[in-house]
Amino acid sequence: MSADIRDDNQPYDEINITPMLDLAYVLLVTFIIMTTASVQGVKVDVPRTAAAENLAKPQTRAITVTREGNVFLDAYPVDMTQLEQRLADFKRANPALPVVLKADGEAQYEKVMEALEICKRLDITEIGLVTRRAQ
Repeated sequence: MSADIRDDNQPYDEINITPMLDLAYVLLVTFIIMTTASVQGVKVDVPRTAAAENLAKPQTRAITVTREGNVFLDAYPVDMTQLEQRLADFKRANPALPVVLKADGEAQYEKVMEALEICKRLDITEIGLVTRRAQ
């Protein structure tokens, strides 16, 4: 038998790790894509202002009103009744509940006012309006 031919029972001197590296790269890319996709939220075009430096507190709840008039609470779609119920639950858990209202610049003014009236009825006094810095 020649030295070039290997029996099936002979141990290998080297391991081919290329398939394992391919799998690792695919998993890494998948993880990166899924992580960035999960933090997107609801996109709206907020109006610009010079006082855009206000930062939200950690337990802040966000109300979003889109251009079409859809309302979201923390990126979950709600109607006005659900919004009031959920904010009331959050208010019971945290009496000093801070809320930010993020509305598209072309959103229906009526929806924005309804959201503000709900906050007033629930005695939520820390309300911030989200804007962008004027250029």
